[in-house]
Amino acid sequence: MRRRDALALLAGAALPWPLRARAGQAELDEAVGFTGQVLYLALKVPALIIGVVRNGESSIQGFGRRADGGDATPDGDTLFRIGSITKAFTGQLLASLAADGVVSLADPLTKYVPEFTAPLSEGGRPIRLVDLATHSAGLPREVPHEPGPADNPFVNITPDAFAGWLKANPLLYTPGTSILYSNFGFDLLAAALSAAAQKPYPDLLSDRVLKPLGLAETTFAPSPGQTQRLMQGHGFDGAALPDVPTGSVIVGSGGLRSTPRDLLSWLKWHLDRFANDRAAERLIDHAAYLWRDGLVSVVGMDESGPMTAMGLGWVIMAPEGDRPLIMQKAGGLQGIFCNVAFAPSRNTGVMVAINAFDFNAALAMGKAANDLLAELAPR
Repeated sequence: MRRRDALALLAGAALPWPLRARAGQAELDEAVGFTGQVLYLALKVPALIIGVVRNGESSIQGFGRRADGGDATPDGDTLFRIGSITKAFTGQLLASLAADGVVSLADPLTKYVPEFTAPLSEGGRPIRLVDLATHSAGLPREVPHEPGPADNPFVNITPDAFAGWLKANPLLYTPGTSILYSNFGFDLLAAALSAAAQKPYPDLLSDRVLKPLGLAETTFAPSPGQTQRLMQGHGFDGAALPDVPTGSVIVGSGGLRSTPRDLLSWLKWHLDRFANDRAAERLIDHAAYLWRDGLVSVVGMDESGPMTAMGLGWVIMAPEGDRPLIMQKAGGLQGIFCNVAFAPSRNTGVMVAINAFDFNAALAMGKAANDLLAELAPR
């Protein structure tokens, strides 16, 4: 070792631990702030929140205005719809029930909800729980339904609509042979898990995931105090959108609201991959169940980065260049786009949210999250 390098190493070793920790936090704040500011200015959205957790340290920074006509900048306690990130929570709930032997990933859907039979397609290959969790059940993106009123647009998405479609239509492909992104499938999965545990789905998710992980702000039904911190979404035309209900059916595919602080706490749990507590649940949740190689087709999975494999709701991206392996999920509902991504082998995770329905902005946001992981936790 050269003398100069040895002196530098000794100087670093002599630095008191609190000072080293503060230096690490300052670097993280600088990286998150710079990325967030550049992204906010480039996307020209009303508001943006970005947060990172790395080796237990976290940084959350907000830009713009949380709601039209107000002065509040979004922060770690800002509540917003997480849309389809709800699916990753549903996947974790499936892992929790599987770890405790309540269900098996290979169980057929009809074991728990026999009304959701698909007689035109189930002769030799039933829909399994794992098919629903990997978007490979042969279902369309949405169950066909009449649009509801502006203040309750999801009212016609019902269990009867699910059962009616399954009985009257063949599946789009044999389960497990292709992937097509499906909200329909995750709401069927939620119904099956609820029936298996004999508990309403919101209560089941709360008891098995939200409460044990301390996610007090993540909810289907925000309190009046929480709604005062709600980030206002905007439509494609820039107009503010109302905070409409999603009802009791859209619970596996969407419907949850959360905060940056809660999402980073959730990512901390996912990153604590060698912890003994709930270890089986984490292992089941993080496994790859369906690889792109060998599938007939993959539709609707690459918006936030190219899918290599599917976990239980998680899109798994293989390492590439400096970028580590990433598990990610994006969501969008009522004028909010958001993204969570983490590098399990690098103990680093990212969340980003914007309050505008702008697909170009959403694509850029997903890329920025992946790029930030590559910068903060390179291979």
